[in-house]
Amino acid sequence: MTPAARRASPQTARAAAVSQEQARSFLRMAAHELRTPLNSILGFSEILARELYGPLGAPQYREYAGIIHESGQRLLKLVNQVMEIARLESGSIDWDLRAEALDQAVEDVVATFGQEIGARRLAIEISPAKTLPRVTADPRGLRTVLSGLIHNAVVFSPEGSTVRISAVGGRATVDLAIENEAEKIDPAELARLMKPFVQGQSALTRATEGAGLGLPICALTCRAMGGRLILSNPTGRRLRATVQLPTA
Repeated sequence: MTPAARRASPQTARAAAVSQEQARSFLRMAAHELRTPLNSILGFSEILARELYGPLGAPQYREYAGIIHESGQRLLKLVNQVMEIARLESGSIDWDLRAEALDQAVEDVVATFGQEIGARRLAIEISPAKTLPRVTADPRGLRTVLSGLIHNAVVFSPEGSTVRISAVGGRATVDLAIENEAEKIDPAELARLMKPFVQGQSALTRATEGAGLGLPICALTCRAMGGRLILSNPTGRRLRATVQLPTA
């Protein structure tokens, strides 16, 4: 590398950092400005859909109000995810890292999806059955990661199949694996799933109307808590999401 190139490198790095921060600031501003009108859309469309102040007339109006409300909810979810990614990438979240019981966290999250699990006739297997290891994590961050990964496993599992949750503790880290039946996924596609705003749909997003930001949020949250998220498709028939966190 020439002396001129070495001198330019710090300037290039600073320029790139400024550009990234400007992009994050724009995302935060845009997301904040979108939430205010969205709250009005959600509130008034719900009033119309429920006909709280009297019948709307033609039945189609009530149906259309319901569609507006549902669309607004999806858009608000996307806005919240964009804001969360901007916060995670900027490092502006204060984490309360402490000893957390994995078994309690998993139980709490699985219970929130009880209706979906029952509707799809899924079986949830947790191993070891008695006590999962403890990890060092932020309570909210841990449940955000577990909620995102278990939700994916529930949504993308074939009806009547089994979702397996297991944990192995080591001296330095604990590996929590969430597995569900899935089609064969290209390794390059697995890598793209971990990156926000990467163009193109994947096997895990084309079946839904989401923007595919759930896995990047999980990955960034794991990293912020001193761990990492690993996706693999070891047998070609099961998708495994492994959360690796420091031991407590």
